This record gives sequence, structure tokens and C-alpha cells, in this order.
Amino acid sequence: MSYQSYRDLKVYQLAHKLAIEIHKMTLKLPKFEMYEEGAQIRRSSKSITSNIVEGYGRRRYKAEFIKFLIYAIASCDETRNHLDTLFDTKSLKDKKLYNHLTSEYNTLGKQMSRFIKSVISRHQTRMGK
Repeated sequence: MSYQSYRDLKVYQLAHKLAIEIHKMTLKLPKFEMYEEGAQIRRSSKSITSNIVEGYGRRRYKAEFIKFLIYAIASCDETRNHLDTLFDTKSLKDKKLYNHLTSEYNTLGKQMSRFIKSVISRHQTRMGK
């Protein structure tokens, strides 16, 4: 399987879609949260895509690629934690949105884990070695 760009990666596509959803969600938070937890969750959600992109740019070096994908998973976990905090403090009151985002980030985390396993097992083949 060959990718022309990081944009072809399903994990990137989902992470990007979710970062946009998180950004929009934070604009509806109470003002005091927009600059506190809202800013944190925006950064962590955008960090997922940034790390996927940076890792992809270093894909020739297996260890570097995997390192950045692991950073992306950590940012995914951080984003889920911020979602929980916002919901538990009642700053995010929309339970349906919370459930949707939590489910999507759980899916993304699983996809990222599978992608890392794929990179580990197929890296030599993909790189033409």
C-alpha cells in the first residue's frame, strides 16, 4: 500500500475532522473555559494531526515515524481527558456531542494503534527495501 501524501492516511483524515469539530465545540463553551480548558483541548486535538504529518515526513526512518505516531496517540488520550473534564465540570453540557466525540476519539486511538502495528510490520516492504 502506497500513500502519496499524509492526507491519504485514514488516521489523518479522522484526526483532522475531529480537530475541526473540537474547535467548533470550544467556541460554544463558557467564556472562562474558552481560554482555559478550551485552549488546551484545541491544542491537543491539533497536535494529533501535526504529529501524524511530522511522522509521515520522517517515514523513511522507521523509529522516527513510530515516535511521532506515538506522540499522536498521547495527544489523542489527552484530548479525551479534556473532553471528560469539560463534561464532568458541566462546561460541555451537550451529552450527545460529548458521547459522539468520545466515541470518535476512541475509534481514532484504535486506528492509530493498528496503524503503528502496520508501520512496524511493513515498514521495510513499503520503503522498497
